[in-house]
Amino acid sequence: MRDLRLAPDASLSETEIADRLEVSRTPVREAIARLVDAGLVHVVPQVGTRVGLIRLPEVEEARFVRESLETSAFDAACGTANLDVGALRELLDVQERSCRVEDYDAFFEADEALHSEIFALSGYPGAWQAVQRMKLQLDRLRRLAQPDAASIRDVIGEHRLVVDALEARDVDGGRVLVSRHARRAHDLAPALQAQYPDYFVE
Repeated sequence: MRDLRLAPDASLSETEIADRLEVSRTPVREAIARLVDAGLVHVVPQVGTRVGLIRLPEVEEARFVRESLETSAFDAACGTANLDVGALRELLDVQERSCRVEDYDAFFEADEALHSEIFALSGYPGAWQAVQRMKLQLDRLRRLAQPDAASIRDVIGEHRLVVDALEARDVDGGRVLVSRHARRAHDLAPALQAQYPDYFVE
């Protein structure tokens, strides 16, 4: 649901899911309960279980948390001794390869890993886990944007500029880049809401 393979408001059947996974309904019921707690699924008595809509207030809150923490992480990483951006360069290469073969799942995975590495370099890796918990709805919006090779190349270009700024320990320039990058998906929300009005709730 985070990756939007199931569309918002799609109907879910415990029995069908259990049959498909060849498990009993108990673990499926427990998994659905956790998804309800995460806001990704809602259960309406006498009606059924459905995939939750994308909640725009949570998208905005996630953008705020991510931008605030990631700019701070960038700042902290710039101040560390023996700063090594080698792992970030390798992840940029993975992103480039993923783009060339249009493997967007692999791109998203490398994208997440790159941001996680910046937090690791800052000395606050747990802060990225906090961001992860907050940005479920934001990630759904990113997936809905249906990335193509051109937009992915733009994202990679932004990533490369951020890594360059980090390597140069350019705190001010890097904070601007990170802030702009964190707002990218959020800024797409109005157009996506107009295109998919049934997928969103205010």
